[in-house]
Amino acid sequence: MDYTRQCLFIDDDADDQDFFCEAVKFIDPAMECFFADDGIQAINKLEDNENFIPDFIFINMNMPRMSGPECLARIAKMEHLAKSRIYMYSSSSNDQLLNEVRTLGAQDLLVKPSSISEMRALLERILS
Repeated sequence: MDYTRQCLFIDDDADDQDFFCEAVKFIDPAMECFFADDGIQAINKLEDNENFIPDFIFINMNMPRMSGPECLARIAKMEHLAKSRIYMYSSSSNDQLLNEVRTLGAQDLLVKPSSISEMRALLERILS
């Protein structure tokens, strides 16, 4: 049986969700994209089904109801997700923020691309 890679994209912006999935499918048409509109929905989805283990998790820094860093900290503590690669992303970055998200368990802090070609290039490096 073939293994299908999965990614979870946590963002309250539906347009960004579509943008992300389009870029992922361009790189890996077989990858399954899952979405959560905020951190609370993501935590519930991941806690309610320990068999759901995305290979990649992307978390928006600024979301309603639960901040990105708080969501990251909660997800990073889930033992069943120990092998998931978690990335935080934001519209800007600095060394202090990068260190904070890495300390919380993220692989990296990504700056949100403004075009589909930039998004594809960014995800190509991560998903390959």
